[in-house]
Amino acid sequence: MPDPITAFLPCRKGSERVPRKNIRPFGPFEHGLVEIKLEQLLACPDIDEIVLSTNDEEILDYAEELNAANLRLHRRAEHLASSTTSTDALVAHASDLIPSGHILWTHVTSPFVSAALYGEIISAYREALSEGFDSLMTTTPLQAFLWTDAGPVNYDRRVEKWPRTQTLVPVHEVNSAVFLAPTEVYRKQGDRIGTHPRLHPLDRLVALDIDWEEDFVIAEQLLSKDLAST
Repeated sequence: MPDPITAFLPCRKGSERVPRKNIRPFGPFEHGLVEIKLEQLLACPDIDEIVLSTNDEEILDYAEELNAANLRLHRRAEHLASSTTSTDALVAHASDLIPSGHILWTHVTSPFVSAALYGEIISAYREALSEGFDSLMTTTPLQAFLWTDAGPVNYDRRVEKWPRTQTLVPVHEVNSAVFLAPTEVYRKQGDRIGTHPRLHPLDRLVALDIDWEEDFVIAEQLLSKDLAST
């Protein structure tokens, strides 16, 4: 039997850019993004346990009402739940909460990553491990003219000044929808990915990450469109 997959869902109170982002009403969902994400994770048969780490009493109250056997609630200490808390500190926190198996780190701010898609990503991860990769993270491929002050990043203007974008080598943007790695990577490397991660591309709309108020509005409109078409 394969080692268990545990979803780690960090959910901090007090978003500065989008007030009450994680639990304010979102479309028809009274409890918003956390309601959507917990429904998706609980519906994925490939996820053995979900660890919800939060300092938000409103979120804890809602999650307790679900009475889900494979949902573990953790009241996070305030020093690990501020706007200045580093990802490195959360990596150590996740490792303490989940000492064995594999950690699927995900966020409520990716509402269009469905239960079925989590299953596909977990399958791709297990295949990647068998091929010599040590972890997986989801990305959004960019085929565009990317520049810094020093010039183009992903093409050579000495060869062709403006190549067709379809011929550009994709650059991958980390979209933070899913990070998957064995717990030993967390312990030994202090990271949520290893030294040789498989990049798993997602469609741009599916990978939409809600970080700003306009993202929230756009995502609500996309959800309304999806619900209207079903």
